[in-house]
Amino acid sequence: MAGPKGEKAPLPMRDGVTPSYLWLPEGDWPDLITFMVANYPAVTEAQWRDRMARGDVVDAKGTPLRPESPYKRNLRIFYYRELDHETPIPFEEEVLYQDEHIVVADKPHFLPTIPTGRFVKETLLVRLRRRLGIEDLVPIHRLDRETAGVVVFSCNAASRGAYQSLFQKRLVQKEYEALAGPLPGREFPFSYSSRMVEGDKFFTMKEAPGEPNSETMIDVIERRGEHVLYRLWPHTGRQHQLRVHLSALGIPIVNDAFYPVALPCKQDDVSQPLKLLARAIGFPDPLTGEWRYFESRRQL
Repeated sequence: MAGPKGEKAPLPMRDGVTPSYLWLPEGDWPDLITFMVANYPAVTEAQWRDRMARGDVVDAKGTPLRPESPYKRNLRIFYYRELDHETPIPFEEEVLYQDEHIVVADKPHFLPTIPTGRFVKETLLVRLRRRLGIEDLVPIHRLDRETAGVVVFSCNAASRGAYQSLFQKRLVQKEYEALAGPLPGREFPFSYSSRMVEGDKFFTMKEAPGEPNSETMIDVIERRGEHVLYRLWPHTGRQHQLRVHLSALGIPIVNDAFYPVALPCKQDDVSQPLKLLARAIGFPDPLTGEWRYFESRRQL
């Protein structure tokens, strides 16, 4: 990624991966390698030494840093995030649209939007950077790894704020599809609201008493055997909102491993995708005023 305030990073994009950076906090360390080993235990001392020997750890001016480099408070360090092993995601993304300001992609299930945890290169962002050669590509919003569908990226720093403001002002219309059980006794469409807070596990959310902070409009598309295909319009953008709302209604989304009960991690099993699709997204273009609409080509 670029440095703070859009500054150009001193290391180039490499195979779609842009450098990460950190600021050295206040502290007393004999040298740089001692600090890195103590504060980043996921990377061994041998790995840090190897990266430094390759010139892949530098300061803001691009000067290579060595294990014996002195520790300096507020020094900014750039480096590449590397993983010893990364499980290939056997599904391909599709570019639906591209111009000088935005890129719209169709994300498959199981592919994270951005580098996180045990995924770096096997993420939508890095795949697109590598494929399109656009280093300054930034997602304007995100989808969960388990969710497929439309994601909008900014590829122009000058207009990025204008597109980001659309989401902040809730001017973006998102439409989802989900496969779940039937919900008898309801008139469709209807609106469901609740107060959502962080769950008992760090990666989950839950409902709690109090003023609602999340709202979803729910309608029926068609019956599919013992399940129903629903159309969902989230009016707010809480984490896992659609999954929590349908679970709370007693119709958890098919293959949801988090709700209503968080199941053991399936690791690399990609045989049962969550039946949730970001079907379409629409918004008034902040530069032209034209209504933009993009639809996924995937099917649940």
